[in-house]
Amino acid sequence: MHQLFRLGLGQKDLSRAGDLFSLDDSEIEDSLTEALEQIKIISSSSDYQTNNNDQAVVEICITRITTAIRETESIEKHAKALVGLWDSCLEHNLRPFGKDEDTPQAKTASDIMSCILQNYNRPPVMALAIPIAVKFLHRGNKELCRNMSNYLSLAAITKADLLADHTEVIVKSILQGMVQRLSLGTCFRRHLKVFSSICSSWEARPRGLEAS
Repeated sequence: MHQLFRLGLGQKDLSRAGDLFSLDDSEIEDSLTEALEQIKIISSSSDYQTNNNDQAVVEICITRITTAIRETESIEKHAKALVGLWDSCLEHNLRPFGKDEDTPQAKTASDIMSCILQNYNRPPVMALAIPIAVKFLHRGNKELCRNMSNYLSLAAITKADLLADHTEVIVKSILQGMVQRLSLGTCFRRHLKVFSSICSSWEARPRGLEAS
């Protein structure tokens, strides 16, 4: 792992984490997977929710990592570690507190969501991401739900069969929105768009859908 990542993440040094932006993307690209794994450890620690310094270090490093991944077009190389960090966010409370203020893990999930799901036209990445993405639909965060629905609708249009195995989860999310009246706006319409796109794959995968 690059020395600045080692100092920034290992010592939770905010200044060193900021220095990562002085480096070319190519200088740190080989370190991104290891850095993501270290961030997962930090963000899962028992005191992370109340440690503002650690949260700031993680936020800076995630911004630097996702930028490097985009610029070097290395998403497939680092997708497993990125999705692993994303998945770890689901182990924590994602519901907003106060005046719609996100929890630290909800912020992390939001920060890396676009880096992953903007690659909806890359099946290997989506095969890793979609099983995790649909889980966010039921975690009580309307903003995450809206954004997730938008990306899933794009993925469904491009590669509907990847979402076919998750039809039940998506339908339940639609129904939950109808009953609770929390997602009847844009989020609800996007859920329907996802579902209608999935329907186009029914004939191709009838057994899988019936089993669900």
